[in-house]
Amino acid sequence: MRDIILFLTEVVNNIHDVLIAITETFGFQMTDKDLHFWIIGIIGMVTFFPVYIFFKILSKWRWSVAAISFVYTFTIMTVLVFAIEIQQAITDRGHMEFSDAVIGLWGFLVFFMVYACFALILLAIKNLFKQKKKKISENTSTRTGRHRSM
Repeated sequence: MRDIILFLTEVVNNIHDVLIAITETFGFQMTDKDLHFWIIGIIGMVTFFPVYIFFKILSKWRWSVAAISFVYTFTIMTVLVFAIEIQQAITDRGHMEFSDAVIGLWGFLVFFMVYACFALILLAIKNLFKQKKKKISENTSTRTGRHRSM
């Protein structure tokens, strides 16, 4: 994982140098902060639109809040596990390994799947009780000669 981070760092540094050279070629005097402002702003907006569309689609699902919460939490967990691995490399406490990050995310996925199974079971039980209550209500109104109006 250290090699991956070093490689990505080199790529980002090269892109940074190219962007500085391009802006200077066009006569812009951009500081490092100016470059960060523009690049992160553009990346953020380019990211925002597909994420917005994705969440808009998720919001139409019956479990929209759960789906959106899962995606958001998974994103935070991804950032967190990689931050922990980078911190281990910087402080030399533990070993920075990609497999540690992956197994950490698997932990979240497994725990979430256990939660989802319990939630589905509870939802199924709740629906069974609703159906049974509805049948009892219908049988009672049929026996008394009263029918529910729709």
